[in-house]
Amino acid sequence: MTDLPQTPSLRLDGRRALVTGASSGIGQGCAAALAQAGAHVVCVARGAEKLLATVDAIIKEGGSAEAQALDVADLDAMNAVFDAQETIDVVVNAAGLARHSPALETTPEDYNAVMNLNLRAAYFLSTAAARGMKKSGNGGSIIHISSQMGHVGGIDRAVYCATKHGLEGMVKSMAIEWGPDRIRINTVCPTFIRTPLTQPTFENPERVAWIEEKIKLGRVGEVEDIMGAVVYLASDAASLITGTSLIIDGGWTAD
Repeated sequence: MTDLPQTPSLRLDGRRALVTGASSGIGQGCAAALAQAGAHVVCVARGAEKLLATVDAIIKEGGSAEAQALDVADLDAMNAVFDAQETIDVVVNAAGLARHSPALETTPEDYNAVMNLNLRAAYFLSTAAARGMKKSGNGGSIIHISSQMGHVGGIDRAVYCATKHGLEGMVKSMAIEWGPDRIRINTVCPTFIRTPLTQPTFENPERVAWIEEKIKLGRVGEVEDIMGAVVYLASDAASLITGTSLIIDGGWTAD
């Protein structure tokens, strides 16, 4: 009788996850997905009201979650949250900011705001997570919600693209450094996803036409398109995946 190999589990029972930007959009979807896979999820965001609503919804669905109001750009506060937690096995960073304009019109204030959250906070969130994972000796999975704009350029998106290209390089270097400790770090790179953050883009007919022309599968993304990818990268099924990106772009970057 032939013994067939068994597919590694996508379940996350018994694991603890922390998700930033969990009060809405992609972050909320990631928190729900991890809870549905069995993880206890620490939901992090700045706004307490929406954050608590997310946690309540997860619990009512039968999941396990708690809320932690936090601005991840406040590095001291962020480190304190990690120090106070039990072992964190999975970290998903979905906090992000976009301030689009032609490059010649970018202000230093907008540049600093986008860089501060999308790259600086992501860097030190990663090191805080990895420090705890290394201490536990259990390894773990760090997942950043990046963007297809980390692989291409975009109209009026010079600063945003700079942060996402930087994030992709950062992840590769950290993966090399932390691999011996079984700490995996990857990115998920969505195309345009319908969320409150992207709503202004979808209100611009010229931008919508540009988006629809670029996405080969003929539709924009929904939050649900991201959820399975995050569970996969968090699970044992992705135990040999680190330092790379999972591009969910409907074929945008295939050109």
